[in-house]
Amino acid sequence: MKKNILVIHTGGTISMYEDGETGAVKPGEENPLSAQTKGLSNLANLIVKEPFNLPSPHITMTEMLKLKELIINETKENTIDGVVITHGTDTLEETAYFLDLTTGLELPIVVTGAMRSSNEIGSDGLYNLITSIRVAACEEAKGKGVLVVLNDEIHTAKNVTKTHTSNLSTFQSPQFGPIGIISKPGIFFHNAPTHKEYYPIDSITKNVALLKAHAGMDSLLFKAILDLNYDGLVIEALGQGNLPPATVEGIKLLIEANIPTIIVSRCFNGIAQDIYGYEGGGKQLKKLGAIFSNGLNGQKARIKLLIALSQTNNMKEIEEMFHKI
Repeated sequence: MKKNILVIHTGGTISMYEDGETGAVKPGEENPLSAQTKGLSNLANLIVKEPFNLPSPHITMTEMLKLKELIINETKENTIDGVVITHGTDTLEETAYFLDLTTGLELPIVVTGAMRSSNEIGSDGLYNLITSIRVAACEEAKGKGVLVVLNDEIHTAKNVTKTHTSNLSTFQSPQFGPIGIISKPGIFFHNAPTHKEYYPIDSITKNVALLKAHAGMDSLLFKAILDLNYDGLVIEALGQGNLPPATVEGIKLLIEANIPTIIVSRCFNGIAQDIYGYEGGGKQLKKLGAIFSNGLNGQKARIKLLIALSQTNNMKEIEEMFHKI
């Protein structure tokens, strides 16, 4: 029996055209995926929604919440066996991780996209859509959280990241690799997440900044964040979680103002840890009250802190959320 798959088109390169004269890739008057999806009824019973059509740099927390609400409402009102979301690749991992933390569903939710527009030679959009529908209709995909499917690979929303500006194999999971692969005969999972998180939220009202550390960094940006009334900060620190000594003053001011300050590493492998005891080292930062995150990259730590601040202002509770693996 065919599965009922909710397909949600949101825009991105997968739904764009390349201008033959200028070479510019941009949205057209019609989304080519709308017609293409109709031709995939042999794969599943498809329920197609298009809540918006935006390039992924235009996606905000408002659109992410709208997607979450759409999925929850559709699964309450209809018999849905799986969900596929087409999305621009620039912020795809952030939307996927947000949905992973906030939907709390056992059914498969798959996010996919494309690196080449619909009319380019070698366009990967339709193929990625087809494989994503196959994964969403797969029994083995249940209970594994939100998945990201491109280029015949299945990744978890938590670990996947865009690693190349244009290559078709851009989505990778550093350290962990994909949890499954897709071939013509079937879908094959060889791994599964060991921990799931769910946070019920209805709105995002806080504002969280993301900064990347560099040699010679001082406290000016940290003081600016304080003056601009941000509610939280994520710092992509150096190495295992260290900062230049001139930043310490700014970190102290933020923590004294009860602004949660999350430390991740600007390295894309490894986990930030309080190892070094020099001025600006991880041990000093943790002693001041900075919170070290277990393996998230900066953009996902920001998503998680926004969600955390929608739940609590208690520093201890926020710290416990970031210690989950």
